[in-house]
Amino acid sequence: MQDPKPPVVEPYTFVFSWKRFFVHSAIMGFCVFLGLMTWYLGKPPSIRFYETKSEAPLTAPLAPGINMALDMQSSVAVRLSEPLHVELFKGNVYFDIQKQATHQLEVKVGSTIIKDFGTRFSIQLHKDGTGHIAVTDGHIKIHSPSGNVFQINAYEEAEFDETGISKHRLLSEKNIAPWHILR
Repeated sequence: MQDPKPPVVEPYTFVFSWKRFFVHSAIMGFCVFLGLMTWYLGKPPSIRFYETKSEAPLTAPLAPGINMALDMQSSVAVRLSEPLHVELFKGNVYFDIQKQATHQLEVKVGSTIIKDFGTRFSIQLHKDGTGHIAVTDGHIKIHSPSGNVFQINAYEEAEFDETGISKHRLLSEKNIAPWHILR
């Protein structure tokens, strides 16, 4: 009987292929994309909801130097970010922002954005979607969806909606937020 010969193993030679290169590059690119999306979406923004029913108004600190008071039958969502984002869903809200507050505040009412500059002010949201703003101290800017920007100063009030502001006039301090006791 004859001994079988072991098979001859030839050394492997690498052959470059553009097709293989592009497939591996696409796989690596997709993995990097998934990694970046996991990192970006891994920290969802912290959102707190505040709502009052028919009981007494609620007062809450949102950040150092920023206090909020909600009237009865009111609700807001607060997203902790820089600047601090608050969305008013219904009712009345009063903000007291100290001059030394490290955070800035943006309030969204419908599609209108209100930017604060170290002030005290109140916002009332009516059932028809219009709003009323009254400023006690400092000033705020209203950015309407139409692209217009309006400034409301201390002791002024205005009605606002999707198109802009109306009834911009002076007011007394007792009419800023009659439901909230001003200190």
